Amino acid sequence: MNIKSLGYDSVYEKDYICSFMPEKDSYMLLFAKSRFTACFAGYETECPENTIILYDDSAEIKFYSDGFFIFDWIIFSIENENEFAEADVIFNHPVLFSDSEIIAQLMRNITEEYYSAGGRRIKMLNLLLKTVMIKAFDDCNIRETVRQTADPYYSALVELREKIYRNPQKKWNVDLMAADVNMSRSYFQHIYKEIFGVSCMSDVISGKIEKAKEILSETACTVSQVAAMCGYDNEEHFMRQFKKIVGVTPTTYRKK
Repeated sequence: MNIKSLGYDSVYEKDYICSFMPEKDSYMLLFAKSRFTACFAGYETECPENTIILYDDSAEIKFYSDGFFIFDWIIFSIENENEFAEADVIFNHPVLFSDSEIIAQLMRNITEEYYSAGGRRIKMLNLLLKTVMIKAFDDCNIRETVRQTADPYYSALVELREKIYRNPQKKWNVDLMAADVNMSRSYFQHIYKEIFGVSCMSDVISGKIEKAKEILSETACTVSQVAAMCGYDNEEHFMRQFKKIVGVTPTTYRKK
């Protein structure tokens, strides 16, 4: 594998569009750290944070975000397609990764190695990139097995997850979500995490924080107003949760 270019923690505040035709025998690995929309053959797919997509050279690469967007990316080529065999990859399809810290660390290591002058730089880059794909798509294949056993609930759960992200102001709780898909509370919590890799309440919080970041970036609403628009009854609770997840206060985030 030969890495041609890459980006780590690339940040765009709003209205970002990426659209280009890849070079022949080139591939792009995208790891999104915030929500975005991916386009495949004229169809659009809403993708949550921690989504990975491996694009090949068969079609246009296109994705966009209306709000704050942060992602890592690598464009690379390979000598022969057998290099993908071990990873059992899936091309041009969004894959939700359950443990984002592993991928984030590997992408960070790849970036550091790419700009280093080490004598074994190429070999290390090949190993790290292959590890990313094995980790990502092995996780995906495990979840696909779970998805098949979870049918006919899978479609209902995907629809519920979209509702959670579209309506962060709603007072979501486990009982309400379980009732939405006609499941018992305990089974719902179990199958939700098995399919998506995170708990249902983690998604509720992620949806609120992503919406808060969008409002802070695009409007002049006060922190109190942002908290209310994202379903928080208590401004202090919102500020604590925001700082815990984002790393800075809402006010500092807006200034950045």
